[in-house]
Amino acid sequence: MNQPVTPAGELMADYHAAWLPWEAFSAIGSRRSAIHGEGLLADTVRREVEDACARFGGATGADEDAELVLALYSWSALPAAAEKLRNSVAEDPGDEGFVLARQDGVTVLLAGGPAGLLYGFFHLVRLGEAAFGADHPPRTHRPVMRRRMLDHWDNVAVHDVMGQVERGYAGGSIFWSDGALTKDPARVRAYGRLLAASGANAVSVNNVNVHAVEARLLTDRLDDVASVADELRPYGIGVYLSVNFASPIMLGGLPSADPLDPAVQDWWARTTARVHRRIPDFGGYVVKADSEGQAGPFAYGRSHAEGANMLAAALAPYGGVVYWRAFVYNHRQDWRDRSTDRARAAYDHFAPLDGQFADAVILQVKYGPIDFQPREPVSPVLAAMPNTRLAVEVQVTQEYTGQQRHVCYLAPLWREVLGFRPWGASGATVADVAAGTGPGGSPGGGGGGLVAVSNVGDDRFWTGHPLAQANLYAFGRLAWDPSLDPSAILDEWIDLTFTRGADGVPDQLRHTLHAIMDDSWRTYEHYTAPLGVGFMVNPGDHYGPSIDGYEYTQWGTYHFADRNGIGVDRTQATGTGFTAQYPHPWSSTYESPHDCPDELLIFFHHVPYTHILHTGATVIQHIYDTHFAATQRVHEIRSQWQKIHNVGLVDSDLHARVAERLNEQARSAEEWRDQINSYFLRKSGISDALGRRIY
Repeated sequence: MNQPVTPAGELMADYHAAWLPWEAFSAIGSRRSAIHGEGLLADTVRREVEDACARFGGATGADEDAELVLALYSWSALPAAAEKLRNSVAEDPGDEGFVLARQDGVTVLLAGGPAGLLYGFFHLVRLGEAAFGADHPPRTHRPVMRRRMLDHWDNVAVHDVMGQVERGYAGGSIFWSDGALTKDPARVRAYGRLLAASGANAVSVNNVNVHAVEARLLTDRLDDVASVADELRPYGIGVYLSVNFASPIMLGGLPSADPLDPAVQDWWARTTARVHRRIPDFGGYVVKADSEGQAGPFAYGRSHAEGANMLAAALAPYGGVVYWRAFVYNHRQDWRDRSTDRARAAYDHFAPLDGQFADAVILQVKYGPIDFQPREPVSPVLAAMPNTRLAVEVQVTQEYTGQQRHVCYLAPLWREVLGFRPWGASGATVADVAAGTGPGGSPGGGGGGLVAVSNVGDDRFWTGHPLAQANLYAFGRLAWDPSLDPSAILDEWIDLTFTRGADGVPDQLRHTLHAIMDDSWRTYEHYTAPLGVGFMVNPGDHYGPSIDGYEYTQWGTYHFADRNGIGVDRTQATGTGFTAQYPHPWSSTYESPHDCPDELLIFFHHVPYTHILHTGATVIQHIYDTHFAATQRVHEIRSQWQKIHNVGLVDSDLHARVAERLNEQARSAEEWRDQINSYFLRKSGISDALGRRIY
């Protein structure tokens, strides 16, 4: 699988180009370019530019009349335009950073390192003709997050219930096929190219639920992992492995996996050394331990810190890290016991361990306290561990947001989470914590960054639903700069994906895509579970409504609807005490049903159906109104997409795929509306004030 760099045109020959169609390279490819840099990533940039020039008539190599200069800041002999820029820049922009200027009719990009040259090149692709317009002074670009990783929940072999990609909605794995390494390495390379163009820089290539066959990737199937790394390396994508904590038993024949056992420590040290000999730039391990049946240190009376630190010690000599997931809770709860609360679990397990984790440990925390619901409060763990490196975990694959059968643009949700200020309006944001610039992070270690569960599979359109590509793109862009506006990111994706070269994107298509996608997350929220309650889905596949499907199970995801009201009392005064896990002012805000934001009301409170929201509507009327309105909105979206087809603004195969998904979304939204409204009419005995028919 270790091959010469494939020309970009060949990489995208057999599948949808997503945000890297040929037309997006016309501005660069039609000009004279000079490239000064060496190393694998610089070679990648050089081949990308040469490939574009071959198609659009430009040329590379001549310094004297170059219209575009891409160079490393440290390059010894820069052309005059680049030397002038270097003399005007105060400091090296850093390995992943770059400085861009337009001066005297020449566009100059100076990068601090080869990775910066690569990211700068793709920034020029985003800019298109705008990169060659009026002169402008130097502008420095650096990623806010050092670590920007996609977790693939991919199984090497197909497993009975979950399939080849657990919670995957875009076909099979792009890494593994029929229990073996993929026979399509070019697709892996093309995926790395897409990730680099969005700003992501790492992937974990197997499921966090590590079965026996995936566990072997660490030892006798390590060559397969190395082959994947070889394909991703030209685009600066580092490789990580999910590992089973019990690997010393499963793979090493030891009687124990006790993290304080010297034999266990030695096994991990020797195994990790072997991994790094085979993959010198290996990033590290991802671990799900003592959660939902996965092995962990609890079996030996050890803490999460002791378990994570043992792996960190094995990785530390090579600069690697262990991502230790904080998704730990009792999944055998008694629904009758209202003193227990799954929402409390991550904080109760991990907050007391703050300061005990090694620098090479990153605690990977889901953005909400439950499990990737369309609406949850931000996890209090993100404000509770100032002496621990924390990564924020989001879910690009739409497990609870329509499974890529529904259009649901998630960047507004993630931007809301990253911009949340746990310590009040003047305090740091969640993005600051993840970047290591707020309260959190180890000395000199930086933050843990942003991590997402991938939504990619071997589907021709990569993500099943073509419009779900925007979520993958937006993840990379927000990980690079969490302050970006979701609508502006969507504009970038539209410009790149649907460009017609110099003619750009037709206004009608742009306006329609914004109309469909800008508010699609809230539309989905409004026709599914109301006011933050979550988990009214079918158990098992998590698709479609089942209002009581989880209500009497052991999973701790209850809504407690009865004839008098709905919601979970998580207050300190009368409930589970979860509100007290937040710092001021949010602890008091969430404690009060009158101050609590409407969209989270029944996550924190059990209230009567006649409770008045801040909007002036009662809870029951809000449920009726939102489910009727959101379902109607889906029908409007479907009609808008059909108009695009009627005037021929998108390819017929892409249009057909989206139309098929929108038909399913309309059907499903009606199902949600009818089941939810009917359930609460029967539960509350209160009719719709507008007299609409409820089935």
